[in-house]
This record gives sequence, structure tokens and C-alpha cells, in this order.
Amino acid sequence: MKGKEIQYVCSQCGRSESKWLGRCPDCGSWNSFEEEVAKAQPSGKRAIISTQASPIALEAVAVDPLYRFETGISELDRVLGGGVMRGSSVLLGGEPGIGKSTLMVQVLSACSKGRSVLYVSGEESPSQVKLRAQRLGLDLKRIDIFCDTRCEVLVKLLSSSTYDVVVIDSLQTLESEEIPSPAGSVNQIRFSSTMLVGVCKQRGISLFLIGHVTKEGTLAGPKVIEHLVDTVVYFEQVSGGVRLIRSTKNRYGSVDEIGIFTMGQEGLKPVVNPASFFISERGDGPLPAGIGFTSVVEGSRSFLVEIQALTTQAKGGYSRIYSDRIEAARVTRVAAILERHAGLRIGEQDIYVNVGGGIKLSEVAIELPLALALWSALSNRSLPNNMASFGELSLAGEVRTVSYYEKRLKAAQELGFKRIVLPRSVGTSKLAQHPVRTIKEAIEVCQSLA
Repeated sequence: MKGKEIQYVCSQCGRSESKWLGRCPDCGSWNSFEEEVAKAQPSGKRAIISTQASPIALEAVAVDPLYRFETGISELDRVLGGGVMRGSSVLLGGEPGIGKSTLMVQVLSACSKGRSVLYVSGEESPSQVKLRAQRLGLDLKRIDIFCDTRCEVLVKLLSSSTYDVVVIDSLQTLESEEIPSPAGSVNQIRFSSTMLVGVCKQRGISLFLIGHVTKEGTLAGPKVIEHLVDTVVYFEQVSGGVRLIRSTKNRYGSVDEIGIFTMGQEGLKPVVNPASFFISERGDGPLPAGIGFTSVVEGSRSFLVEIQALTTQAKGGYSRIYSDRIEAARVTRVAAILERHAGLRIGEQDIYVNVGGGIKLSEVAIELPLALALWSALSNRSLPNNMASFGELSLAGEVRTVSYYEKRLKAAQELGFKRIVLPRSVGTSKLAQHPVRTIKEAIEVCQSLA
């Protein structure tokens, strides 16, 4: 390493220091500094998005009527806001083996009908990519493949091509001769991404970048990459062959939508109607204690989920909470409300909470059904089999209103539920509505219906 200057770069935000630091002064991350060879001053020019020589009125700007197009995969189009924008960049992250490359090959195959597409592979050989595409039953004639990870070569190729959709697999394999650091380093990822996103915007190419995730579940590389692209999408596995995609950033649509897929022999298949997808089979008999149902809304769709709770006597006088599908802090707060306003001695219990199907829930409407499931588990009394509930809990024990009443009621009604416990009565419905003001009233309603 003689003659080369060493620097330490934060893998989260890209801050560089002359010596190693335990905690980054900018982003606050611990043990995130990695040793790299100091970046030489790049001799090349960065790709610049240029429009015209002089400013013009915004009204005079011409808009292409085909500025957005569908990929042919309905669940992905939903998450992206209705389709792919021309010239946009999408960063797709997920755990190894979850199906990122499979999804992107399917996207290219669907987009190739009327558009030119390119798959850039930095991790697999052309024969490996072909074998996957053959297994999925895709049309191989319309998909071009190029195996090279040199940034300058890719920029030159894209600048002189007529491709409409390009997939880079993966971001961590890109490298530029302008940067002395190895592929996957912070400087390489940042420089290569900037070059590729710039040239694709200039040429109107829709770019998909596949990224790796860290053990914490976040995208590897500096946060500047997420700010650079237009859309950030995470691919996650919930249970069995079920995959979810959700957006954490989207300049052209909502971040509330989720896409649901099932993985099979023929690749990823969209789940068009997931209303009952996350509910286990319900019989006519009584439910086990600790099981409750609620209606949740994600973006433009609503579906029913099953909340499961279990309480056991705490050992050593110290209670613990085990919950990864619902935030543990929310479970703690709901348990405290039950103890203070419903008279339950739940503070002496270990609490286990799960969600059927493995989906993660974060909206406030799940607090009432979570409280009822905890009451059911602690009292060993089953909730009614045909009842669902939703509502927010205040620290005073009140049941507060939530949004999208009609969607929640419709989803419960379509799946055969007969009763609903909710903050207030809403219009006319075939469901027997039981409006409650407090959590104590909600428990009394459940006791009378059991």
C-alpha cells in the first residue's frame, strides 16, 4: 500500500475520515467506517441531465403521452404508482435468494413486447441467466444480455443504444477505473450509480438497480444512493412462498401500496385478490383463546389479518415481550392500557404476539384487536368466531376513530364476518356494529357475545 493514501469511509452516509472512528459524526452509525484507498480525482465527466441552452416557460415543455408504461406485472405496477416512468431509476433491495433476479427477468420479458430491453449481469454468466429464463418459460428472443461490470463500458453502451428498459444486477458489482477502491465500496457504488442514473435520465431509459441488503435489513451502501434514485423498493419474504414488495420512497406514486406474490416453479405470480390471504382457515367451531381478526388497509386495498397472542407467567419476576410482526413498543403500550383501564394483571406475564401469514403491521387501527387478543389469551376466553374489530387506543383507554371505515367494513363483510367492534357506528351495513368508547366497553361486548 506504499504510496497510496488510506481513508476511512462510512458505509451508511459516505463521510470520509483520515482515521477510524467508532461512531459516524454525520449519521450516528456505530462501527460503520471501512478502510479504503483514497479516491483519486476522476478525470472523466459526470453524466449531466441537460435540456436546452436557455430557460423556457414551464407551460411550453412538451410531455410525452407515453411517459409511463406498465410492466405487465400488476402487483409491481401497483407499488410503482401505476407503471414505470420513462427515464426513472428504481432501486430494488432484498435478501439473497428471495427472487430479485427472477422478478427482474420476468419484468424484462413482459416489457419486451414492443420495447427493447437489456439485462446486465455482474453476478451470473449468460448461460446461468438463460437457464433461469428457460425454467420460467420466458421468450428469450427479445431479451438482450450483457455481462460487464465496468461503469465506463456501460455508460458508453447506454449512450449509443436505443434500449427502453435496463436492469443492472447488481449494484455492488459495478466498478470504475476512475476510483481505486474495490467493487462494492462506498466510493465505487456512489460514483457508478451517479453515472448510470445520469445517462439513463438523459436518454429516457428506465433503469432498475438490484441492491444487496445488510444483516439489519437495510440496503447496503451509502444512503446517498437512495436519495439519487426515484424509487426504492424492498422485497421481503413473509411465509412459505409468499413475497411482499413495498416502496419506502416513490417520486411518482404512493409509498402505502404493497405487492403480494407467490413463488412457484414458474417464478413469481401476483396475488390479485389478497382479501383473505393472511387468514388461516376458520371453521364453525370456537376460536382458540388469543386469536382475533382485524381489517387493515394498505394503499388502495384492504384485507383481513389474524392477530395471535399468548401470555405465560413471567419467570424471575421480569416480564418480556416477544413480537417481531407488530412493533414491541406498541405491544407494551397496549398492555399498559389494559392493566390500567381494564384491570388486567398483565404486567406479570410474558407476552408473545404474532400475525398470521407473517405480514408486518404498523397502522394504529390494529391496537383494539391486539388488546382484545391479549385479553382473550390472558382470560383464556375465546373471541367470537364471526367478529372482527379495529380502532386506535389512547393512553386514557379510549377507542379512537381511524380512517377508511367503508373499506374495512366491506372487507370483513365479503369474508363472511357478521359482527364488528369499532369506535363508532358507520352508516348502514350488513354487519352488526358494536360501537364502543373505551377498551373496557369493548371487553364487555366480547364477554356478552362469547
